[in-house]
Amino acid sequence: MSCFRLTKSAIIMILIVIAGFLAFPAGSAQKAGSAALRNDIDRLCGQVEAKVIAWRRDIHEHPELGNWEFRTARLVAEHLRSLGIEVQAEVAHTGVVGLLRGRQPGPVVALRADMDALPVKELTGLPFASKARTTYNGREVDVMHACGHDAHTAVLMGVAEVLAGLRNRLTGSVKFIFQPSEDSRPEEEEGGAALMIKEGVLEGPRPEAIFGLHVLPLDHAAIAYRTGGIMAASNNFAITIVGRQTHGASPWAGIDPITISAQIILGLQTIVSRQIDLTTAPAVITVGMIQAGVQTNIIPQEVVFSGTIRTLDPEMRKDVLDRVRRTAESIARSAGAEARVDISDGLPVVVNDPALVRRLVPVLERVAGEGKAVETPPVTYSEDFAYFAEKVPGFFFFLGINPVNPDPSKIFPIHSPYFTVDESALLTGVRALTHMAVEVLLGGAGGRHGS
Repeated sequence: MSCFRLTKSAIIMILIVIAGFLAFPAGSAQKAGSAALRNDIDRLCGQVEAKVIAWRRDIHEHPELGNWEFRTARLVAEHLRSLGIEVQAEVAHTGVVGLLRGRQPGPVVALRADMDALPVKELTGLPFASKARTTYNGREVDVMHACGHDAHTAVLMGVAEVLAGLRNRLTGSVKFIFQPSEDSRPEEEEGGAALMIKEGVLEGPRPEAIFGLHVLPLDHAAIAYRTGGIMAASNNFAITIVGRQTHGASPWAGIDPITISAQIILGLQTIVSRQIDLTTAPAVITVGMIQAGVQTNIIPQEVVFSGTIRTLDPEMRKDVLDRVRRTAESIARSAGAEARVDISDGLPVVVNDPALVRRLVPVLERVAGEGKAVETPPVTYSEDFAYFAEKVPGFFFFLGINPVNPDPSKIFPIHSPYFTVDESALLTGVRALTHMAVEVLLGGAGGRHGS
């Protein structure tokens, strides 16, 4: 009997050893497969880099304002169709949505880029600088890609080409959302992310996650991310001060809305500097436009000035909006004038989904390289990507587009007429979005791929 028990034990041990040997090659094969896919992604990204730069320059030279991105939309749609991607055009006026299906059903991930330019006169002196002009809200304006949306669009076109080349190795689908009107659109027109959602861009199929990026003047090819709120809520305001018109030589005969407006504008600045607790979260109130008068010797009947309010805390947002209204009305009333205050519903805070951030930061660290994927404080810029991230888990990050060794005197913020992009950083954007999408497709939004 003891001999029989020994033989049985030996057999069991042999089976355990065999199972171990069988398991090791399977795990190794999976890791090798993941590494091979990552290498293929990077190789294909490198192959589209020149195209991305060419697209960016073409779009930069031919900028279009929000809801009027007709040429840009045609360029995008034709490219997606050439890749065999299903295309839906004229979404939210000029938006383009592409759907790439993998080899079999699975998770759905959405990637978003904005396409619109700004009413800014370009002063960069680039060979492909914009010379475009158009009519905007009844005024003749110059047009420039001063916010980097030309780069966003070109990057996502590159991502679409890379993923289309990998479709037979992907499980699930990718939605490419090329959005109009993030920064600009005619007054009284709907547009942007909110209208795309209203028209069903997040349905049929519904994505499990959505990603986007924004170029900023940060270190070359660096990636900046944040868990939770990363970009501010935004509310636009317009304040009309109604006085009593009179001759400029006898101001006592009327009520001067220009002087009252100046007092209100200064009063608004004390809301942030003296009335709210900035240790809770930052806030900004900016007056960006003043319209008044037609002649030097006439004190006008009314003044209209408008601007933007940026906040990162919901309770503070409500408090600041109340204080803006109260400050304007009280100062105007004290001078015998009337203040009419109109504050838009505005944009919410851009909130990054914590689970997505935890899962995908290692991907961004691998793409950017050692020490170049960093957590950032929140910024007071706003972005209507916030609407997408309210509906499905989102992850929005910043891509640094400064030169490798920048001259500080030649680094300009977005919305500046001198804003430029170091195009060699765009490859990192293509790689980041591609690897993030593949991570979700192969692992599911709630799972973990073995890479």
